[in-house]
Amino acid sequence: MAIVWQQIAAVVASGDAEHLGDALSARGALAVTMEDAADEPLYEPPLGTTPLWQATRVTALFDASVDFEAITAEVGNALALGSAAWRITPLADQTWERVWMDRFEPMRFGERLWICPSHREVLATDAIIIKLDPGLAFGTGTHPTTALCLEALEGMALDGADVLDYGCGSGVLAIAALKLGAHSALAVDIDPQALLATRENATANDVVEQLQAQAPRVVMPASADVVVANILAGPLVELAPQLASAARPGAELVLSGILQAQAGEVSAAYADSFAMQPPKVREDWVSISGVRRCGG
Repeated sequence: MAIVWQQIAAVVASGDAEHLGDALSARGALAVTMEDAADEPLYEPPLGTTPLWQATRVTALFDASVDFEAITAEVGNALALGSAAWRITPLADQTWERVWMDRFEPMRFGERLWICPSHREVLATDAIIIKLDPGLAFGTGTHPTTALCLEALEGMALDGADVLDYGCGSGVLAIAALKLGAHSALAVDIDPQALLATRENATANDVVEQLQAQAPRVVMPASADVVVANILAGPLVELAPQLASAARPGAELVLSGILQAQAGEVSAAYADSFAMQPPKVREDWVSISGVRRCGG
């Protein structure tokens, strides 16, 4: 294959990462990504924030004809990056989306719920299939927390239920609930990209008329028969009063995005309003279920 792209990357401190990304974009980068350069996971960012790693690798994709010496010299001078800081990698022309999608296989959750990319097929006659391709928003079922939530939903009697999916990401949990028989789903997220992805995925799965996607409200009425939230432990603790207020008496609760060591704190935050069950564990992550108390 012909070399038609060049990828350049540099590792910088978190405070310089966005400046570097902006500088590369201003000089014609077709895409800019940022990733952890020193194995420093960010488990608990505060609500509404997008923190970066102390050592952040900024990678930019350019057309191969770009003058990289000029770009790295100009940007390097502005950010005090020497020539040794840059890594330039030639890339052959490929359909990158297809390369990624070819690695994404159908996945089963419980007895009959499947997530299947558009280029694959599920042959099981009793399959309930969610059509979902990898995209920008989190949530394709590959992460243990998403899998735990999908399995919990698959085990519920959802016929006619009204579902709240708080922190919806790709909308996969709300869509799964609707495909499993729920009457309606309210998908909530602070990220506009997540809401867009949720609506697009709902359309692809023929449930868009039953799904409402919106930013969070300060007060939510007690209108949900099922509340599912796959976010992180800190936000889950903060949101306990809101999620409790959204649940009808007898409503089922599923929480995930929780590390094993955090399960006790999260469960305690909901214990006054819900009869909580022991956590279910997968790898280092857990999900916690409960049932809304009457008058709690």
